[in-house]
Amino acid sequence: MDCAFVPAAGPPGCGASRPRAAAAIVRAGGTSWRTGGGGGAARLLPPTPAPSAPCGCGGGVRMLSSNELRPGTTVELDGTVWRVTEFLHVKPGKGAAFVRTKLKNMESGAALERTFKAGENVKQASLEKVVMQHTYVDGDDYVFMNMETYDEERLTAKVIGDRVKYMKEGLDVEVLKYDERVLDVDLPTNITFRVADTEPGVRGNTANNALKSATLETGATVMVPLFIEIDELITVNTVEGKYVSRAKE
Repeated sequence: MDCAFVPAAGPPGCGASRPRAAAAIVRAGGTSWRTGGGGGAARLLPPTPAPSAPCGCGGGVRMLSSNELRPGTTVELDGTVWRVTEFLHVKPGKGAAFVRTKLKNMESGAALERTFKAGENVKQASLEKVVMQHTYVDGDDYVFMNMETYDEERLTAKVIGDRVKYMKEGLDVEVLKYDERVLDVDLPTNITFRVADTEPGVRGNTANNALKSATLETGATVMVPLFIEIDELITVNTVEGKYVSRAKE
């Protein structure tokens, strides 16, 4: 039990020369009682409210400043996930600065141009990445399998875009998910392909500055050195679409 003593006020007209018994606030078992001064009856006090907890904002959602947007950043606008493909920070001579962006809808593949105020908050879409293997093509769908759980996911050629030309069976990719929805895939930067067709190689010519066209096993075409032959394995940079080197069997 602990006590907090509070001076009791005297009756009207009384001065300090007439002291009265002090009132006390007594707390016991989580309950507060006030004892009346001068032997008055004890009164139950209302419970003291607990201090309010500070407001937690965001609920796990991270907000980005528009100044942080870069190509590859994923954001959520009106419940839809978009990937930034281009951005430009503009600071005009007069007026407020702004950020001009080009966005790609990660579900439909549609394009959008959107301008944000400089420093405007934008909701970031944090994507889950799952390693899966491209197993086969079913009509317009590219099918991917989780080799641990054997779950399958599908993406259309429209969503994958130009990267379908590098999509070969047995290729491991990162499937991107948001709220359990499959949105996109990330390919390895360098992939090994077999050359399906090219002009005959020039024996002894190992110069890299002279190039010719070669068709890969997926149907994609890439410029290769003159010495590359049909059925050879080569490494291709899928970001730049360029020949990197010969590859070993």
